[in-house]
Amino acid sequence: MVQVKQVQSKSDLKKFVKFPFSIYKDSPYWVPPIINDEMETFNTDKNPVFQNAEASFFLAYKDGKLVGRVAAIINWLEVKEQNLKKMRFGWFDFIDDLDVSAALLEKVAEIGQEHQLAYMEGPVGFSNLDKVGVLIDGFDHIGTMITWYNHPYYQKHYEHHGFVKEKEYLENKFLFANADPKIFEKANLLIKKRYSLRELNFSNSKEIMPWVDKMFDLFNNSYSSLASFVKITDVQKEYFKKKYISFINPEYIKFIVDSDNQLVAFAIVMPSFSQALQKANGKLFPTGVFHLLKAKKHSKDVIFYLIGIRPDYQNKGVTAIIFNEYYKTFKKRGVVNCIRTPELEENVAIRQMWKHFDPVTHKRRRTYKKSLS
Repeated sequence: MVQVKQVQSKSDLKKFVKFPFSIYKDSPYWVPPIINDEMETFNTDKNPVFQNAEASFFLAYKDGKLVGRVAAIINWLEVKEQNLKKMRFGWFDFIDDLDVSAALLEKVAEIGQEHQLAYMEGPVGFSNLDKVGVLIDGFDHIGTMITWYNHPYYQKHYEHHGFVKEKEYLENKFLFANADPKIFEKANLLIKKRYSLRELNFSNSKEIMPWVDKMFDLFNNSYSSLASFVKITDVQKEYFKKKYISFINPEYIKFIVDSDNQLVAFAIVMPSFSQALQKANGKLFPTGVFHLLKAKKHSKDVIFYLIGIRPDYQNKGVTAIIFNEYYKTFKKRGVVNCIRTPELEENVAIRQMWKHFDPVTHKRRRTYKKSLS
């Protein structure tokens, strides 16, 4: 018999965070999180997302052994401002036992019904900057620090329990050698001249900080039309600023401004920390931080995390400026592989943007939906 226990203590929360370490310990593709960072993500006193969201965390036990976990999430901005009566759930991991996954999903459904929500969708996080989707294809590729990895049997569980596909996300990669500068060098000069634009490059994180709020405003503006979008609040901007900007090599952040020094586009690329995180195995000390710092400076794989373009500058070739700047930086750094984060299948514009680089879709992931009525 499966017993489900709600997380009530710091000790329980640590069990919640560490559970995946047991079911993926032999996987060469799973990328473990930093345990303390995960603990902070779920700390209502530290993560400002809890000003507009709430979450309950559950652990499943069978024969006295921990066998699964799930986070049940309500984002009240989404529910009240967008009128999306959605019960979110994420951080959903379990052994290959249908009774275990069913028991955890029932807890999520109960909370959704208590709040008179219409449906449940997952796996998703609190917002658009969190991880999203269950992997359904590409299990033999290493994960990233910004995606979930899972066993192939997860998909079977969702579908057995009556969930249907809600959104599909594609992950693509290409060799840096595929980037032919002739495609964007000339366009870069023409676009800058036509619209009086210029690029901003950075050598340290301190130079970036004055621009970060403007970047998040542009992010909210440029992504608001996507079905899954929930805006980033001012307090969340401060949180993400402290949490993530220092992780990124400043040379990998590019901004484009107009003649009035107003931000019209940005791009954030992260060095791949996957192998460093595997070596760290959830801990920064004593050696984990060394592996991460080494990856920040020397990783030959990079992840395109975010690209945002102000709506009035979309479809005007601004990406040529961004690509030209990254080409120069990546060539200097000896980058080999370029990896893109999950992109909505319906986002045709983003695929068009990358078509000249001969990308390969190497992973697919989905969110699943089920009515609560």
